[in-house]
Amino acid sequence: MRTLHIPDPPAPVFDVYETYPRKARGQLLLVRTILYETAHSLPGAGRITETLKWGEPAYLTERPKSGTTIRLAWSPRRPDSAGIFVNCQTTLLDEWRALYGETLDLVGNREIRLPLGQTLPAEPVRHCLAMALTYHQRKPAQ
Repeated sequence: MRTLHIPDPPAPVFDVYETYPRKARGQLLLVRTILYETAHSLPGAGRITETLKWGEPAYLTERPKSGTTIRLAWSPRRPDSAGIFVNCQTTLLDEWRALYGETLDLVGNREIRLPLGQTLPAEPVRHCLAMALTYHQRKPAQ
């Protein structure tokens, strides 16, 4: 069994996390840890690349391209929440609504909104991240 090693964020990503308020940073770093743990537990998930997309921490599975990009972000426009974002062209939000519509705050076609100051619903978030990390493996052939 592989040993899990969660790397430190690259300097540009770390710098973005440092700009977030304490509660948002803590919540998103917890989601980041869950993302790495989940990717590690999925045999088909590609290696995680951590970078910035649109100035926000982003996680990609590049080899193999098993999943869709996942972004973690906080915005002063919604200071009491943080978000997990996926590509709006995926069917993930529809799938998540069917599974967790009563548990998670699912916004539009790309966001799980996480209220700050509340306990993270870790298992639903973990499952949603697993689905995003394996999206390209699971989606039907076009």
